[in-house]
Amino acid sequence: MDIIRKYFPELDSLQLSQLEMLQPLYREWNAQINVISRKDIDQLYERHVLHSLAIAKIIRFVPGTQIMDVGTGGGFPGIPLAIVFPESDFYMVDSIAKKIKVVNEVASAVGLKNVTAKQQRAELVNRQFDFVVSRAVTAFPQFVGFVRGKIKTGNRNSLANGILYLKGGDFDEELQPFGNKAVVYKLDNLFEESFFETKKLIHLSLKN
Repeated sequence: MDIIRKYFPELDSLQLSQLEMLQPLYREWNAQINVISRKDIDQLYERHVLHSLAIAKIIRFVPGTQIMDVGTGGGFPGIPLAIVFPESDFYMVDSIAKKIKVVNEVASAVGLKNVTAKQQRAELVNRQFDFVVSRAVTAFPQFVGFVRGKIKTGNRNSLANGILYLKGGDFDEELQPFGNKAVVYKLDNLFEESFFETKKLIHLSLKN
C-alpha cells in the first residue's frame, strides 16, 4: 500500500481502507480461482492496482462518467478505478464466468456501489459509455473493432470520449491505422518503478 500512498496522497481514509482490503481478498480468491499470476500476487499493488490507476494520473473522471472495463479478468483496471472514482459508474465484462464471480465478490466485500459486473462479450453489450478501459486483452486494432459503437457522443471530461488501453512493449505497428488520433502516454514518466519502463497507456478518441 505504500506505493499507492506515494503516488496518490490525496486519497481519503475510506479509499485507502478499500484499497488495503484488496490484498487479502485477492489472495483468498486466487487460491480458489486463478485470476492473477501466482508470481504477481505479492506485487499486487505495483503490478495490478497502481498499473490500473495509471489511468487516474491521466484523467480525473467527472461525477456521472460511465466506463466499461472490457476483459476485466479479476477486476483490473475497473476495481481500483471504481474506488478512486466513487461517483463514476463502472460496467465490467469478461467472457469467463468465474472471473466475474471474483469481481462481484470483491466489489461487494469492499462496499462498492458503482460497479456492475457481467459475464458478457464486449461486442454484445447493447449500451454506450463515455470511456472503454482495458488492460491489453488483444491486439489494439482488434480491440477497437470489438468496442466500436459503444462510445457516446459529446464530451464532459478533460479527454475526449473513447478508449483508454493499458499495454506493454512495442506496438507502433498496431497504432498505424489510427494516425495521430491515438495518443500514447509512457507510464515510466508517471511511476519510477522498473516494472513501468515498457508500459504505456493509449488514448483513442472514438466518437460514433
